[in-house]
Amino acid sequence: MKILHVISSVDPKGGGPIEGIKQLNLPVRGLGVQVDIVCGDNDSAAYIAEIQALAASNTAVGIPGTNVIALGPSYFGYGYTPRLIPWLRAHAHAYDAVIVNGIWQYHSFAVWRALKGTATPYYVFTHGMLDPWFKNTYPLKHLKKWLYWPWAEYRVLRDARRVIFTCEDERLLARESFWLYKAKEAVTAYGVANPPADSDDLVSKFFAQHPQLQGKRIALYLSRIHEKKGCDLLVEAFAKVAQRDESLHLVMAGPDQTGWVAKLKAQAEALGIAHRISWPGMLQGDMKWGAFYAAEVFCLPSHQENFGIVVAEALACGKPVLISNKVNIWREIEADGAGLVAADNLSGTLYNLERWLNMTSNEFNAMKAKTQLCFMSRFHVQRAAGRLLEIIRESQ
Repeated sequence: MKILHVISSVDPKGGGPIEGIKQLNLPVRGLGVQVDIVCGDNDSAAYIAEIQALAASNTAVGIPGTNVIALGPSYFGYGYTPRLIPWLRAHAHAYDAVIVNGIWQYHSFAVWRALKGTATPYYVFTHGMLDPWFKNTYPLKHLKKWLYWPWAEYRVLRDARRVIFTCEDERLLARESFWLYKAKEAVTAYGVANPPADSDDLVSKFFAQHPQLQGKRIALYLSRIHEKKGCDLLVEAFAKVAQRDESLHLVMAGPDQTGWVAKLKAQAEALGIAHRISWPGMLQGDMKWGAFYAAEVFCLPSHQENFGIVVAEALACGKPVLISNKVNIWREIEADGAGLVAADNLSGTLYNLERWLNMTSNEFNAMKAKTQLCFMSRFHVQRAAGRLLEIIRESQ
């Protein structure tokens, strides 16, 4: 079987969609599937060269063994890529399935235009982009999307062989954004691969880069610095518990795509805890895994999160997760006792931090013991790869 992923950009700063492709790639290829990616990036982008080099070396970091076709440059915020439709019309027939990753940008509409009326089936991962949180939070943007929806994304979803959701909550929420909605829905498992096992060495490398964190009780945030992630809630809630233990330290790791970090730092300064928070930027590879292993807990008080790959990664590293009930896998984590769940507001974020700090060592160790069991039974990527191929085969 040959699969083609279509995505607006493979820039790792984009977060979940490209990370999902990377995580799925190895187990899917292990099942005998060839995977290619086409994107709207400029082929001169540094991250494209890095991905291609890793692919050529068959290294497990990045996207090994996968050909990335960069058809950029793309234009405007919409990601218009004029070479995409001609390329798809010329090459898509060589694939058994085309998978669209994300909507609301040109690549999804281009797949519909190019494959409409052909024998090549396409599938859509919405990656949470139909969550009603966006409608409620950005009503003007939602109105703009309504003007676009009937002649573009509605048709993209309507004609897809399957619209694939990463959990049941995401599927149900997607129905609430637009009343004109028609899709042949499917729910897949989703997840991540086993993390590197050399945890002590990775922690040492992380502390070598960040010596000020040695000996701290680290609460780790690792994701995009974005309004929907609840970063401001975490900073304020941490300020309310920081005095309980001088060794408590918050690490806010991730790319800043909207310029919000400056405001968050000013917030921390006003709260008197600027010296208790580190901002290392985007962490990748050994530094990312070192941060996970060095942390005591992982925090993600998101207002909207269709799955949360970083949550699964934290569990895989044996770290209890402190999350909001807007992270769509919260029910599974709560049921397994692998973390703490509360509302996506200040009181909920504070409640999670206080419950963690109030735990006895026996209670905390018992929760830690459940994290990897939760990961292996629910969020290991091998299950996700098998389910994805099952969806494709059943629908053909």
